Amino acid sequence: AHHEMPDPAHSPVAIDNGDDSNRDGQIFLPAFISVGACFVIAVIYVASLYVWNSKHDRDHPSTIKRRFFSVSVVMFVAPFFVIGLTSEAVLKRYTMWQIMGFRTDGLFTATFVPLLLTMVLFLGPLSVQLTSGVWRIYSEPMYWVNAVRNLVWLRNHLVAPLSEEFTFRACMVPLLLQTFRPSIAMLITPLLFGLAHLHHIKERLQGGRPLQEVLIVSFFQFFYTTIFGIYSSYLFVRSGHFIAPFIVHAFCNHMGFPDIQEVQSQTDHKKYLFIASYVLGLVGWIALLPTLTTPEWYANDLFWAAEL
Repeated sequence: AHHEMPDPAHSPVAIDNGDDSNRDGQIFLPAFISVGACFVIAVIYVASLYVWNSKHDRDHPSTIKRRFFSVSVVMFVAPFFVIGLTSEAVLKRYTMWQIMGFRTDGLFTATFVPLLLTMVLFLGPLSVQLTSGVWRIYSEPMYWVNAVRNLVWLRNHLVAPLSEEFTFRACMVPLLLQTFRPSIAMLITPLLFGLAHLHHIKERLQGGRPLQEVLIVSFFQFFYTTIFGIYSSYLFVRSGHFIAPFIVHAFCNHMGFPDIQEVQSQTDHKKYLFIASYVLGLVGWIALLPTLTTPEWYANDLFWAAEL
């Protein structure tokens, strides 16, 4: 079976589409290599959280410190997949760091515009917070001083978004983009990202929660981490910047999942205002999404930009 004609879709040879885009429809990596590498990286990431045989739960300081160390090691190892597997043709034109989204051109836009776009999406929850007085707490400098000293806060707002976006976006997406069109590459890492969060099943069962409840919660978490992962990959691919998905991820972790009960418990007058702000946020986000992620705004001239 080895001497059959190679399948052109997976063959590393250039396929001429007749267009003069940056990439000329070229497939730089066979699918089994790019997808296989991403799968291995995802497994390493999750395994690194479990190498420690710990009696403590995930919020215990010793668990958090060990996991900080684990993900640091993964962040050191993962780029070797990128440099080792990326095609010569790509590395002739870009450095490894550029294709991983560490570039200075368009950095300012990438830092603020995707965050503002995401704040539009969260208009509902933000307006609920505004009236509930949470914003007054955030305006207290001591709140932030204490937050930075708190390991759980640091994990949720810094280490988890940094390590997850670095591993699942900066290291995986550039490999997948050497095989697939951006629209397909954007869908693959989020599934791995969602699956990577299923390890919480084990933690919840150990915490003594009933199986049915754990499965429902975990499926729901898989669903929204996958949706978030698609959005995050979209921001990475469109902007060609690591900082965009990182800041958005930190913001989403900070906001948490929208608290629908908070809205239902309001007086009628307020309730309808909040519902309107939720709807307005979603509609505004959908309307602004293509424009605010225009690749030219971010000086995105990476090898996949012509296909966006």
